[in-house]
Amino acid sequence: MPIPLPLGMPPSRDEPRGLLDALLTRRHDTLASALEVSGRMLAPPIVPAAAVTAPPKRELVVELDASAELPAPSGWRPLRYQIDCAAEDLENVLAVVAPAPLVVYAHVPDAALADAARALTEVGHIPGLTSGRGPDAVADFLSVLAHADTGYAARADGAADLVALLAATVAALSGFDVRAALAAPDTARLRGLIPDAAAAVREILLTVEVDDLDRVVRELEALDLTGG
Repeated sequence: MPIPLPLGMPPSRDEPRGLLDALLTRRHDTLASALEVSGRMLAPPIVPAAAVTAPPKRELVVELDASAELPAPSGWRPLRYQIDCAAEDLENVLAVVAPAPLVVYAHVPDAALADAARALTEVGHIPGLTSGRGPDAVADFLSVLAHADTGYAARADGAADLVALLAATVAALSGFDVRAALAAPDTARLRGLIPDAAAAVREILLTVEVDDLDRVVRELEALDLTGG
């Protein structure tokens, strides 16, 4: 059943998370580099498992290699684990039991993307959406995630790609045309979402990984989406 996302109503007293709060992240080769970044729009950074040699002083997303082997227990666990897997490795990844939520970027054909997402959500994993997917694949993917409890993570090539994802997620939750939202994102509608509606979107779209954080932030500011 679609979730209504109304405009122009008073915010809730709980001050739910804004549309862009703690949304953006990127990969870092070293833990030291990851610990340097901060900002309202920045989510916990991504670091390879080999770089985490001691419990860090902030939340991290730990990237696993293709073997999906989890690091030895150390008394600390990340916010999430993350892995890329080929189609032939998906069955093995589905069987992984992780001590923290696991984001899985399954490199399957567009036609199999929704089925892979459904299989991942059924075992409690978080599907990842890579950039460059076709609109039909994204629409089918979001039709799965709009009714799942896991949420999803995504990768974007830039602010335009990110805004299209936000608009498509709003459309999926509202029962609108996801393909149309991808093709022509309504930035005015995104600006007009009340805090509760923005928080509902962020329950689905957990984080977006980009390569150039500074550029994407500048582009979002130019679109007047940062909310000050």
